[in-house]
Amino acid sequence: MSTEPLEQAARAALDEVFDPELDEPITDLGFVSSLEVTHSGNVTVHLRLPTSFCAPNFAYLMVSDAKDVLSALPQAREVVVVLDDHHDSDRINRGVAADAGYRGTFGEEAAQDLDELRSTFRRKAHTAAMERVLTILLRSDPDLTEEGLHEVTLGDLPEAPTTRALLRRREALGLSRARTEKVLVDDHGNPHPREEIPLHLRFARSVRVSIEGNAHFCRGLLRTRYPDSTHDQAPHAQAGTYAGARNDRGDTP
Repeated sequence: MSTEPLEQAARAALDEVFDPELDEPITDLGFVSSLEVTHSGNVTVHLRLPTSFCAPNFAYLMVSDAKDVLSALPQAREVVVVLDDHHDSDRINRGVAADAGYRGTFGEEAAQDLDELRSTFRRKAHTAAMERVLTILLRSDPDLTEEGLHEVTLGDLPEAPTTRALLRRREALGLSRARTEKVLVDDHGNPHPREEIPLHLRFARSVRVSIEGNAHFCRGLLRTRYPDSTHDQAPHAQAGTYAGARNDRGDTP
């Protein structure tokens, strides 16, 4: 029996595992160094990170999430996910293998609950995704003002990767994806007052720039640490997001 179907399913599953801080799939970032499957259905994955001192809580999240999505595959019999070359590799690998959970793995050092951490970065990812789609609208329609964004709904957005990304991030926060919902909202789905929109848009832009800047930096660090990872990194998810959108305001993304 061919191992190709399981390998393809495993790679697709890993595409759904995101670096919580960088808001990109670990596969696009080049964090997956190897994937092996056997005819009996065993799956072994090795992960690598840009530095040996990447935050242990982020590292644990990615290793644990990778094991979870792979274990959910019906054809996967045994799943092993290994983090290499990290100062907490042994502890994380033991904890994930034993399904000990974050607190069971780090004990008293696990000061912050992982659910709270995950929620924080989901909110940031949603904020950045809002800014991307709205900035594209502003730059493609010279008659649209920042205050006018108050009326923009999900149904007004074009069918595009940035729109799909926003919808995924709304879903992760438990927000409605109905076409009539306003785009520019707070973390609870409440629309911002019209007069406050320019301020909120600038804040969202700073969040987006920070996330993308960190992702660019980490990609470079990984290539320096593992030169072969260059071939495993996909083009930046947001590269070209603003290309071709006319910028009559003279600002920069």
